[in-house]
Amino acid sequence: MRLTLLPGVTVSERALRWAAALLIVLAVAVVYQGTLGCPFIYDDRIWITWNPSIRHLGSLASVLAAPPGPFVHGRPVLSLSLALNYALSGDGAWSYHLFNLLVHALAALTLFGIVRRTLAFLPGLFPTEGGRIFTAFAAALLWAVHPLQTEAVTYVIQRAESLMGLFYLLTLYCFIRGLQPSGRGAWRLLAVAACLLGMGTKEVMVTAPLAVLLYDGIFVAGSLRGALRLRWRIHGALAGTWLALVLLATGLGGRGVGYGLGYTGGSYALAECWAVPHYLLLALWPYPLVFDYGTDLIGGARQALPWACLLAALIGAVFLALRRRPALGFLGAWFLLILAPTSSFVPVAFQPMAEHRMYLSLAAVTAGLAAWAYSALGRRSVPLLLLAAAVLGAGTFLRNRDYRSEIALWRDTVLRRPSNERAYLALASALSVAGRDEEACREFTEALRIEPWDFEAHRGLGLSLYHLGRVDEALKQYRGIATPKPDSAELHYDIGLALDRKGRLDEAIGEFRKALGIDPGYGEVRNNLGSALFRKGRVDEAISQYELALGSTADPALIRFNLGLAIASKGGFERAADQYREAVRLDPGFAEAHNSLGFALAQLGRYPEAIAEFEQALRIRPGYAAAQASLAQLRASRAAPAPPR
Repeated sequence: MRLTLLPGVTVSERALRWAAALLIVLAVAVVYQGTLGCPFIYDDRIWITWNPSIRHLGSLASVLAAPPGPFVHGRPVLSLSLALNYALSGDGAWSYHLFNLLVHALAALTLFGIVRRTLAFLPGLFPTEGGRIFTAFAAALLWAVHPLQTEAVTYVIQRAESLMGLFYLLTLYCFIRGLQPSGRGAWRLLAVAACLLGMGTKEVMVTAPLAVLLYDGIFVAGSLRGALRLRWRIHGALAGTWLALVLLATGLGGRGVGYGLGYTGGSYALAECWAVPHYLLLALWPYPLVFDYGTDLIGGARQALPWACLLAALIGAVFLALRRRPALGFLGAWFLLILAPTSSFVPVAFQPMAEHRMYLSLAAVTAGLAAWAYSALGRRSVPLLLLAAAVLGAGTFLRNRDYRSEIALWRDTVLRRPSNERAYLALASALSVAGRDEEACREFTEALRIEPWDFEAHRGLGLSLYHLGRVDEALKQYRGIATPKPDSAELHYDIGLALDRKGRLDEAIGEFRKALGIDPGYGEVRNNLGSALFRKGRVDEAISQYELALGSTADPALIRFNLGLAIASKGGFERAADQYREAVRLDPGFAEAHNSLGFALAQLGRYPEAIAEFEQALRIRPGYAAAQASLAQLRASRAAPAPPR
């Protein structure tokens, strides 16, 4: 079938569909260009860089059954996707971002297919295939380039939302395809499979069987009762995927979901009275966008009342539309239904509002606007909708620039939400990691102004003061935390480091041992305890601590190096050389390890090898005095040099 685009210009329906799909993918590539170089930020570290369950793709069971806690427990499909990325690029973020972009592009194409096929059920409003294709294209394009999507796409770990969204859309798309006689069984099987995969990705997928049933009742069967009577098998199969979700959805409290985490159902519902209308406002006018809204969204019932009235009016309008204009009502129901699991009474205590939750709900807004524009204006809507897509795409491009630097992202957040103590804390931590501890101290202090008893802010301020050499002030911060945490291994470790720097080794050793009493697997503590014991002359105890630290997550090259020093101090140069070799294998740029390996080899009379190691140390660090002196002495006399310092 050929369609007329302009007078004298015709094109096949198939070619037009492919052109529209290609333009959607190109638009995604353009507005998200540069995001492959964005770093991991915030929760990416917890879910990716500190998550041991994704590091062993060969052990599929451990990947799919992540341990309870703040990782990907209960989300095996998400965990598997992260493990695949880790196998491809390790801790390099580029492959994770590429995966997210592919997911987003596929989701946009799936939305295009859903809208085009749905408009065929409305021949009175969209009688031509050309109109249906353009309207579906505009809906998917606006959705794909909307700035509100950046958090779900560019923030790596929020692929939980976008990947679940893809499976959600695929469930509906495959169901629609399964309405046709050709390939009906295969498409329905694919719908159930997509729904099951979505359940293993994120819990919001729980609403998908309801959305499909509502779609069937409105657009196909004419009523929910008719949909169940005609297609009870497929709807029953989709509902059966809830069983998988029930089995997976344990330990959600570890991700801040549920009661007893600082929110009651009532107080959370009040916060959502502000959040849900604000989501809709951002869909229509996406500025300003905020990475972290904090937990204090609204003061109380009095402040929530006008927003509650607005939300009640919105819900009422949706129910009215479902009765009188079902197609419009479906859009409203889609918007509210998908938000319901996170925006009703079950608290997501640490994040009552988050823009990534609009990932799927936004489709109702863009589809509604595109359909309204084309039905009202016909082809005159084409330039208006394309202009809107260009403006939204420019906003997305600019928003993505904030994600290229964690410091920039958090600075923008504190500007938008100056009462958000968590944003100041995250900004301060990012500054400290970047070595900008003077600035970090100011931001930690600002966080403490908002929340004076925050343990992490006190601890972070202490660490920044320690890095600046203001050790007494750091100790004062650690000792003066108003809400003591006697069970905090981290605090004992920090105090031990400060005491160590002041030369109070016995007290430092005591603090390190207290930390290990709480967390015996804390490798950094064992490494520093070993160093303190070594300097006290308790070499055997130091060696024991280093060996215990080897199985931890602490820097293995540094531990091997320290273990080599301790062994060498007892004259075990052959064994020490083995440790140094392992250190430089793990970290080829470790100049001190090359220098110490050279010293050990010289003591063993293996002078050519020793010279090579000293030279390598100098290539890594030109002007390295200890390596220069050892190399000069060795070349001059072929005598073993003095021990490295």
